[in-house]
Amino acid sequence: MIDGILSFSIRQRWLVMIGVLVMAAFGAWNFTRLPIDAVPDITNVQVQINTRAPGYSPLEVEQRITFPIETSMGGLPNLQNTRSLSRYGLSQVTVVFKDGTDIYFARQLVNERVQQVKDRLPAGIETAMGPVSTGLGEIYLYTVEAKPNALKTDGKPYSPTDLRTIQDWIIKPQLRNVSGVIEVNTIGGFEKQFHVLPDPAQLMAYKLSFREVMTALAANNANVGAGYIERNGEQYLVRTPGQVANIDEIKEVVIGSRNGVPIRISDVADVREGQDLRTGAATLNGEEIVLGTAMLLIGENSRTVAQRVAAKIGEIGRSLPEGVIARAIYDRTHLVEATIATVEKNLVEGALLVIVILFLILGNFKAAIATAFVIPLSMLFTITGMFENKVSANLMSLGAIDFGIIIDGAVIIVENCLRVLAVEQQRLGRILSREERFETILAGSKEVIGPSLFGTLIIAVVYLPILTLTGVEGKMFTPMALTVLMALLGASILSLTFVPAAVALLVTGRVSEHENWFMRGARYIYVPLLSRSIQNRGIIAFTAAILVVVSG
Repeated sequence: MIDGILSFSIRQRWLVMIGVLVMAAFGAWNFTRLPIDAVPDITNVQVQINTRAPGYSPLEVEQRITFPIETSMGGLPNLQNTRSLSRYGLSQVTVVFKDGTDIYFARQLVNERVQQVKDRLPAGIETAMGPVSTGLGEIYLYTVEAKPNALKTDGKPYSPTDLRTIQDWIIKPQLRNVSGVIEVNTIGGFEKQFHVLPDPAQLMAYKLSFREVMTALAANNANVGAGYIERNGEQYLVRTPGQVANIDEIKEVVIGSRNGVPIRISDVADVREGQDLRTGAATLNGEEIVLGTAMLLIGENSRTVAQRVAAKIGEIGRSLPEGVIARAIYDRTHLVEATIATVEKNLVEGALLVIVILFLILGNFKAAIATAFVIPLSMLFTITGMFENKVSANLMSLGAIDFGIIIDGAVIIVENCLRVLAVEQQRLGRILSREERFETILAGSKEVIGPSLFGTLIIAVVYLPILTLTGVEGKMFTPMALTVLMALLGASILSLTFVPAAVALLVTGRVSEHENWFMRGARYIYVPLLSRSIQNRGIIAFTAAILVVVSG
């Protein structure tokens, strides 16, 4: 079979070149779609269940919320483990599934169990699942700040409450519409609220209870529809808008009446603008700030999405109130670009070094060109494999590629083809005809293709145990092994097809087999050293054994 592939590649060399060109174009297209990140995402498949429970102590949260939710998750398909956290006013249950579980299938399973357990939770408790993101999903952090001496339209300086309101009502809704952003989290500042503070003495005087105040506020803060009226072919909607908009309207809410005199909120309570109770804050350089975090949707390209968020922040900044700015303090794009620059530098320098050595050793410009092309072509083949297997381009996946190993098989084939061509020309005493040249190249390729592929297989086998790793180790090192294996596979395919076809196309005319100055210098150093090593083989073997022991 291998001999048939070699013969076909040489005879149908132009067809092989067209196929390689198509493969290269497909790889270049996949490169534009390949996810790029700094490091592999080692987060496991997990779903978080967050429950807000204002006023509940950690013990009450654990007993009445966390425990029922966590125990209800038992028996889910592909469930690996669960863990929980109970704090003042907050319950968080994390459900971890086995690797490979579809995240949306896992969320559906969790949501079904949450619906079943809701009847066992305290009334008024709201439970929600966390965003479809990972531990490395924080791709963009920004602050909402007021410039020094900046004032609002009423002449007052901006307060933390004002900045938090701008974040929640202006910036956050627009960022949520950015493609690839699944959530925007906010910390810092104070959430604006209207507080109604009843006076117990006034309530007792009017013979009212706290519950009546709460009921009146809820009943008078809703719109009521009353159908419609048809007239002259037109439809008029009848509705009663009842939502309160400011403190004065809250004060005018009627609770009841005594002797025909209405009793309003202002008669029994003080109404003022207040703030939500919070359990954390954000600071920058010792100053409290409002911090926003854009979360990445699982599977999205972090570099591309971070660029979209940065562009959107710039656009939003032009619509913010005068004196307020949104400033980036962390942009994943910078980290990814620095990482990619490191990888690019290493790959380019490695490729150039290998190509230079090729020209020095082979001594045949056309043969060196054919061999050097294996490097970019195998990389394009690898990129296609990475895209199809959902392996992102990062420091781990691309940093392990060794171009010397990749072109090892191609060098052996080209060198042997040059040798047999030179020997055959010397034997016949003339330049070979096209058919004779093809037969000679085929014979030279057959002679070394077996050892070449076997050597590549040995290198590939070294990486196979890495594919068996699981957990964090598997997520960290499996992309590296897959990338190297795909590169070796691409190089092997090119050695079977492209290299013989390229030699058949490029290596024409008279071929001379002689050592160039570089190889003569290497031989001048190597042959005496080899001779002395053989003469003193016992000492060499003992020294090598000692080095192995010391290294161990």
